Amino acid sequence: MSIPYLAQREDQQQLEWIGGSVFSVLLDAEATGGQLTVGGFDVSKGEAPPFHVHNNEDVVFLLLSGSALVWAGDEEHELREGGILPRRIPHGYRITSEKADLLFISTPGGLEKMLRHAGRDLREPRPEGFEIPAQLLAEAAELSGNVALGPPR
Repeated sequence: MSIPYLAQREDQQQLEWIGGSVFSVLLDAEATGGQLTVGGFDVSKGEAPPFHVHNNEDVVFLLLSGSALVWAGDEEHELREGGILPRRIPHGYRITSEKADLLFISTPGGLEKMLRHAGRDLREPRPEGFEIPAQLLAEAAELSGNVALGPPR
């Protein structure tokens, strides 16, 4: 990044995502010259994305608060505050605490396109019964080079 960029969650786009989680876009590819995407996930107990792999970027999840079970390849781990998910390996997680706060970083930038494609911008009214259907999730993943390998664990 060639210019300073200050980001606060409350000032950024927020997207409703899988299971009612909220993703705050702190820095997107446009703001970073394509170098990275930074965001925050606010999630509740039981939230779990499909088991998946990222093909176009390295991804880091930093668990700021809460706890989760994490699957990385064939291994299962308990993740507590401060834990980091390995990158470039098939993975998934399930939140085990009542609430959790995750910092998300990917490089190069652009993964926010997937979240924007299937997620719901919180500035818009919520349609009754809103959910992200599997077909839309698969379409969004394909746009960013991600592959869902199986259901949530």
